[in-house]
Amino acid sequence: MVSAPSGVGKTTIIRPVLENRPDLRFSVSCTTRSPRPGEVPGKDYHYLTREEFVAGIQAGRFLEWAEVHGKFYGTDGERIDRWLKSGDDVLLDIDVQGARQVRSVFPSAHTIFILPPSMDVLEERLRGRGTESPEQLTRRLAAARVEIQQFPWYDFVIVNDVLEEAIADLNAILRACRCDRAVQAPRLRSFLAPQIL
Repeated sequence: MVSAPSGVGKTTIIRPVLENRPDLRFSVSCTTRSPRPGEVPGKDYHYLTREEFVAGIQAGRFLEWAEVHGKFYGTDGERIDRWLKSGDDVLLDIDVQGARQVRSVFPSAHTIFILPPSMDVLEERLRGRGTESPEQLTRRLAAARVEIQQFPWYDFVIVNDVLEEAIADLNAILRACRCDRAVQAPRLRSFLAPQIL
């Protein structure tokens, strides 16, 4: 699971990693927010109406969900379950509330938090997007300060100062996670089981 405050560059870091890791499944989140310019339904998000999302909550569709900045976001639990049962690695792009919900269901899930180099840089990046009103910008920065306080709860932390280094850090973390003893447990059992001749 990868979390970061809005504007840190999480999507910019994740996209090239996914392009070079065909073995990695990426969970496209559902949301009630409108698409931003250039976003593609089904690739960036599954865009739902508020009514559709609420119906999904009531039906137990989501592994996790949260209301953030007045919009709903959630992870389709059925798809994740199918991938995990097939033995696939899954990457979730998820907010801090969602990460805690998923961790309660999957305690061994690895968590990664991406920090901006500073709050000033984060503000510059948000202003540079040109997608928020002054009120929305103020709200996002306030939320970022609260979210950043959660980073000690995560297993790994990446600072997105130099983009290429942040991408390399994410790749290195994903590789290390594949070597985790819990992940390798099925393979290790064959070494520990008594040999039958």
